[in-house]
Amino acid sequence: MADPRVLYVVHNHPAVRPGGAEAYALELYRGMKELGDFDPLLLARSGPPLSKIKQPHPGTVFAAAGSDPGQSFVYTDLTQIDWLFGGYPDKSLYNCHLREFLQAHQPSVVHFQHVYLLGYETIRLTRRVLPRAPILFTLHEFLPICHHYGHLLRTGNRELCLEASPVRCHQCFPDISPRQFFLRKQYIQKHFDEVDLFLAPSRFLIERFVDWGLPRHKIRFEEYGRRDLGASGAETPNRPRNRFAFFGQLTPFKGADVLLRAMVELAEMQQAGGGDAETDAVRDLRLWLYGANMDLQPLPFRAELQTLLERCGDRVTYVDGYRPEDLAALMQEVDWVVVPSIWWENSPLVIQEAFAFGRPVICSDVGGMAEKVSHERSGLHFRVGSASSLAATMVRAATTPGLWEELRQGIPPLYRLETSVRVLGDIYKRLIADRAAASAAV
Repeated sequence: MADPRVLYVVHNHPAVRPGGAEAYALELYRGMKELGDFDPLLLARSGPPLSKIKQPHPGTVFAAAGSDPGQSFVYTDLTQIDWLFGGYPDKSLYNCHLREFLQAHQPSVVHFQHVYLLGYETIRLTRRVLPRAPILFTLHEFLPICHHYGHLLRTGNRELCLEASPVRCHQCFPDISPRQFFLRKQYIQKHFDEVDLFLAPSRFLIERFVDWGLPRHKIRFEEYGRRDLGASGAETPNRPRNRFAFFGQLTPFKGADVLLRAMVELAEMQQAGGGDAETDAVRDLRLWLYGANMDLQPLPFRAELQTLLERCGDRVTYVDGYRPEDLAALMQEVDWVVVPSIWWENSPLVIQEAFAFGRPVICSDVGGMAEKVSHERSGLHFRVGSASSLAATMVRAATTPGLWEELRQGIPPLYRLETSVRVLGDIYKRLIADRAAASAAV
């Protein structure tokens, strides 16, 4: 008998556009393939402007994603998407193409990593075509709740937000009526009714979705499983721990501008002089900015980052992205990883990566970041959005004897991918049995 099949659906492929959810989806697919209990498939959205992949040829929206027959691209045209309700008015994507894909492959389980750029209707379609297949949905951020890129930030002043309501959302988007926001929530929740189980890698995120209306019993905490990223090399003892790094996408919400403003403050502190030990330590403090997708950011933000980089001079080394296989060597060259996001975040993969290489993390003091990084135990928190608070924290990190070594000892063990896929495999099997029993009872 053939192994049961699990289909993973994600909004982008990491080979096309790097991102946390994309990288995790591919790792999960590969990990499940190695486990052998399930035959996995991966379906990733493609098409401009996020990728240069075009529609394969008239009559189909599917194409192979490289040489692995288990991975496929589905092309969509983002000029046709309804951004508010998250879907396409042209129903041929659902009623023709995706329907035929599901019928052809007949997965026993469908595990959505994202329906962004594909549409919530993909969930309802899956239930219609595969009535006995369990549906899972990993909640990577807050897009179903918040129309502002799923960041739960106010549009005017980027103030953190914990309450989504038709009136408040209308205040952020005056061109969209409260009634439309009310209908949006009802529409998304109606599709979510078809999901058997939601997975969330942070407890902070679980509480936000429970507040929004998801039943608590349908959400399970499940951390991202990660591959063994490789052991750190030998550390040089008794040297200053004054080398910092940022790894991630250079979106306006990831806080790279906050970090660069902190570096500008440190440069001004050093120029002011004083001759004390703290000033001497600041003089040698360095930052490596490994930032991806600069070319996709708004022009004003790119100009701001460029100005800040120029003001920082040789204190900051900017590198346009990095290859995953180079991560071990890059981590070995730095002491601290900075996660300065101005939004809540959920469970940034870079925190796990830093911990895997024995690097304490300096992060904003909110949301999933603060949950994953224990202040004074595995890293340090600073006040979200405050360059001055971050600068002071970096000075403390670089100048406090023994702090780096102490925080390294508090780093939690990595949640291994091998463990995660076994746990997920057991969940899939239980849900398959539950739905079979329910069908038999009808």
